[in-house]
Amino acid sequence: MRREYLRPALLIAASIIAGTVAWSGHVLLLPTAFSFPIIWALARSRLTAALVSAGYFLAASRGLPQGVATFYSSDLWPGLLLWLSASLGFVGVHAMLWTRCEPTRPFRYFAAVLLMAIPPFGITGWAHPITAAGVLFPGWGWWGLLAATAGLMGLVTRMRPAVAIVLAGFWIWSAATWDEPKLPDSWQGIDLQMGASLGRDPSIERHRDLIATVKDRASGGALTIVLPESALGFWTPTVERLWVRSLQGTDTTVIAGAAVVDAGGYDNVLVAISAAGAQILYRERMPVPGSMWQPWRPLLGASVGARAHFFESPVATVADDQIAPLICYEQLIVWPVLQSMLRGPDVIVAVGNGWWTKGTSIVAIQRASAEAWARLFDKPLLISFNT
Repeated sequence: MRREYLRPALLIAASIIAGTVAWSGHVLLLPTAFSFPIIWALARSRLTAALVSAGYFLAASRGLPQGVATFYSSDLWPGLLLWLSASLGFVGVHAMLWTRCEPTRPFRYFAAVLLMAIPPFGITGWAHPITAAGVLFPGWGWWGLLAATAGLMGLVTRMRPAVAIVLAGFWIWSAATWDEPKLPDSWQGIDLQMGASLGRDPSIERHRDLIATVKDRASGGALTIVLPESALGFWTPTVERLWVRSLQGTDTTVIAGAAVVDAGGYDNVLVAISAAGAQILYRERMPVPGSMWQPWRPLLGASVGARAHFFESPVATVADDQIAPLICYEQLIVWPVLQSMLRGPDVIVAVGNGWWTKGTSIVAIQRASAEAWARLFDKPLLISFNT
């Protein structure tokens, strides 16, 4: 291979390895993503920077084609198309902001970090290296986020060896002392293995089974119990009455996923149910683009699908606690969790319905991301998933 092609090939291979390892679903491997800015900075041309960015992003999101194929019961082509389409924002931003000028490179990379963290580019901003801040600087909160950002900027300068050594030291120390976020004994998340039937089986028998599961956990002392995304299916007055009546005589509060449907589309929500009644606690800020959130559909005369409530309700109140809700896709992107942390919540509640991700690492990546954010801000983390 000619020398001028060898360097780009090695950089692309390195970016693929970085994306694969960092986003393997193991939380302590997330800092591997910090190698991406080094690889990006070593590119000698804008084309190489674009290919490096594509290699990293596509490797990080490698489970998407198979997941989409499972979700739609189709072949891989729709998933491949969505996979490639989702990468365009990440690749475009990093290719556009790449520069040969070393003095301006850290500021350009900071711009890329910022753009991929907030809408509109942040809508597909998963695999963001800043997620690893919680592993490198657990408990540091906003100072940890600032330190991680400064580290990312330093890695694109000539001082990258020294910066990398310092960050590696923090990584080793964190790995040696790592402790998972702890929950109060009165909180409990329930993981289910109901596959595609969860939320799609509206029968009374299904709801009674879920109620029995909740009561069984409540008998162990849990006062607040969380069920996964979509656990209740369509939220109707009938479903509400059934659950409220079933909780009579208990002190239990159930937080569960549901869908609220109207003529214009639907909201993916969390509801809180107790013996005193029920209320919609939270409306998802960022549903999955493409499969749930389809803003182009009104142009075709169809409903919008799942509505995105981008910056609404970053926290919700349950009893005397404030929770930061993160539904499914929101665990993979940056701005929802940071917006919630600005309000100082007591607990992070992460729910999902990942039956369609079987055979991929998507759910493991969601869990790792949520855990990293919880450790960064030293918050208890409650997780509830259906697979």
